[in-house]
Amino acid sequence: MKLLKYFIIFLVINFGALALGSWLMDNGPQADWYANLNKAPWTPPGWVFGAAWTTIMLCFSGYMAYLYKQFPNTNTLVLFALQLVLNIIWNYIFFAQHFVLVGLITILALTLVIASFTIMYIKDLGAKTVLIIPYLIWICIATSLNGYILLNN
Repeated sequence: MKLLKYFIIFLVINFGALALGSWLMDNGPQADWYANLNKAPWTPPGWVFGAAWTTIMLCFSGYMAYLYKQFPNTNTLVLFALQLVLNIIWNYIFFAQHFVLVGLITILALTLVIASFTIMYIKDLGAKTVLIIPYLIWICIATSLNGYILLNN
């Protein structure tokens, strides 16, 4: 029962963060600024982003529920809060402010945080680590997209 409670809490926080990030990005991908950028050839179609983030946050909420149940300490929550802040502010930095370099630095930091989760807890969570892999893969793709835009615009 405790695991389900943690899952729901992390689900609400994670989807709330997605909503806040979406709000902060203003028109984001629909804005003329973004539409006119030279984007990477591997940039997915727009609908993929919604599907990907929904899947990622469902999996990540499960990952965090297992992790927090096993390690209910501040280190786990500090790392979680750091990824939450980085994930939210990247939208504002990149889409609303058009600070592509600062966005790349932010998303690189987010990538390191997600990789840290993966590496630090793989021995403890074992096969449950698979729940964070979609986030790690997607954030690596997003980092490459941000980097491509920086280098080609």
